[in-house]
Amino acid sequence: MKNYAFLIFLGIILSIHFLVNYYIYNRGIQWLETLPSLKIAFRILMIVMVIAYPAGRFLERIWYSPISNTLHWIGAFWFAGMLYFTLLIFATDIVRMFNHFLHFLPNNGTEGYLKLKLYTGIGITSVGVLIILGGFINAWTTKISQHDIRISKQVEGRKQLKIVAASDIHLGTIIGPRKTNKLVETINSLNPDIILFAGDVVDEDVGPVIRQNLGESLRKLKAPLGVYASTGNHEYIGGADRSVKYLEEHGVSVLRDQSVLIDNQLYIIGREDRDKTRASGARKEIDELLLSLDKSKPLIMLDHQPYNLEKAEQNGIDLQISGHTHHGQLWPFGYITKRIFEVSRGYLQKDNSHFIVSTGFGTWGPPVRTGNRPEILEINLTFE
Repeated sequence: MKNYAFLIFLGIILSIHFLVNYYIYNRGIQWLETLPSLKIAFRILMIVMVIAYPAGRFLERIWYSPISNTLHWIGAFWFAGMLYFTLLIFATDIVRMFNHFLHFLPNNGTEGYLKLKLYTGIGITSVGVLIILGGFINAWTTKISQHDIRISKQVEGRKQLKIVAASDIHLGTIIGPRKTNKLVETINSLNPDIILFAGDVVDEDVGPVIRQNLGESLRKLKAPLGVYASTGNHEYIGGADRSVKYLEEHGVSVLRDQSVLIDNQLYIIGREDRDKTRASGARKEIDELLLSLDKSKPLIMLDHQPYNLEKAEQNGIDLQISGHTHHGQLWPFGYITKRIFEVSRGYLQKDNSHFIVSTGFGTWGPPVRTGNRPEILEINLTFE
């Protein structure tokens, strides 16, 4: 039944993929009536763009190589291209629709019309490329988001705790050695007491992570109280057990519906991602995770997807760190995530519970961010 549902889902996604690309192709061919010598090159380019991502993902599973990497990168960039070229072309089509009734543009077939058509195509191409390039640069420009939080609990022997956290790292083909080293260097420069990763550390298949030896960078993370993570939906897409095993072999303790008492002072609780149903049934409820814990101590929970925040509040969680949303990653999708989640990014307090949802460090799909910047969280907890 699950395989049947997945095939339906895959069929819908591929249908949308091809329809969107056909729309771009059709309008592109119409534009190139002004530059007919480029039509053949454009057709070849569109074929490459359409097949690049699925071909790259398929190849890297059986033959990880510069060819699979190149196809993966081309296809990933084209996801952003599909979005922004579609929006730009659609905006042009709206103008054309108004012109059909109001007749404010040059008549079809005139010299003025052909010039307008030529310059419009050049303009759309230029703006689309600049948006993607700017989004790529932005995706590499990580910011440090600082949060100062007071928790109304006393901790013997500790007044403060510095947490450095990240979510949605998506280690893999796109987030490779350079970006991983940047993550590690930035985190270490903040001198954290403890490091926490709120899911999607690995981008689906752990194969490219292993082949690029990204775990050796993770070993360099330094925090006296340790490095902990929870699972995310992407770990489950690629097979959570294999990803978790790799992370734990390289210094990251993954808490799967588990908790750990740190220096007899506070608890770190890691929830399984709600997509655990892909593999082995439902995850535990929060009250089950807290049954044997001393709730007079601070309770810090990693829960990748920020749904049902009221459950954490009702169970007395002091701080929940989440990710998953990317706050849309690409404009205008942030408006959608704001409607889906109670908090799509940033900080929220509900009664005595504090929630932080990160926009994430890495990217999923295109290595492009136009809706926000990637971030690492610096959380300074004060106990009082």
